[in-house]
Amino acid sequence: MSAEFDITQTLDVQGESCPMPVVKTKGAIDDLDAGAVLEVVATDSGSMSDIEGWASGTDGVELLTQEESDGLYTHYVRKTE
Repeated sequence: MSAEFDITQTLDVQGESCPMPVVKTKGAIDDLDAGAVLEVVATDSGSMSDIEGWASGTDGVELLTQEESDGLYTHYVRKTE
């Protein structure tokens, strides 16, 4: 877990493969208030590029950082509006 962000909610998408990590991330972000940070924990290595691509093409969200450790891919996404 990153100490850099005040995490509002954690979304566990371990065991899910494309496109579900992005689909569930979008659904979770939609339910949060502006400024909230969503931590997404995935086991799909493709989630690194998938979530990055989704965030860069989506207004109202900002990908803060992504981390990989021991087969877990953790993404931190902020809702900006």
